[in-house]
Amino acid sequence: MSSDEFHPELAEYVPNDRPLRGHRYGRALRIVVIVAVLALIVPGAAGTILTQARTAEFTCSSIVERAAGQYSGVVRFELGADGPGWYCYAEAFDGEQTMFAALGLIPYARTR
Repeated sequence: MSSDEFHPELAEYVPNDRPLRGHRYGRALRIVVIVAVLALIVPGAAGTILTQARTAEFTCSSIVERAAGQYSGVVRFELGADGPGWYCYAEAFDGEQTMFAALGLIPYARTR
């Protein structure tokens, strides 16, 4: 069999410049892909942020309670002097807050 052989299935084939699928199909496929990627990323990011917030809250309250029992620990995510991250504040009964510790971008449960 040579490559110059006649192929009857291609005898009436005329190539054209039309895309195989329409514009609506392409747009719908893009939307489905974007929604699928977001459905994979958003739950993971939300879980990570919630875990960091709980860890920072636990760490801050335990550090403040151990060092200054009359204060309560308040934690916030800020762009502070030590860079972006979780910052622990000691809050007095009158509402005055004093920065107590910088917990970092990814806090860990330290109790000292």
